[in-house]
Amino acid sequence: MNEEVEKAIQKIRPMLKMDGGDVELVSIDGSTVNVKLTGACHGCPMAQMTLKNGIEKAIKSEVGWVEKVEAV
Repeated sequence: MNEEVEKAIQKIRPMLKMDGGDVELVSIDGSTVNVKLTGACHGCPMAQMTLKNGIEKAIKSEVGWVEKVEAV
């Protein structure tokens, strides 16, 4: 399970790094993926939108069993 999610994260990581941010996989709890936003993403006012419209959307499209992605 972790490998599938990590592969999806690797695909979106370059986009985040272009803006000085990054994302780390923390854990998987059932169908929920818990991530940590780092760098410029941590504390950014647009972080929630990046999480839902970018990170979550990308992971869900690559890994069918994921229902939601949450920042911890």
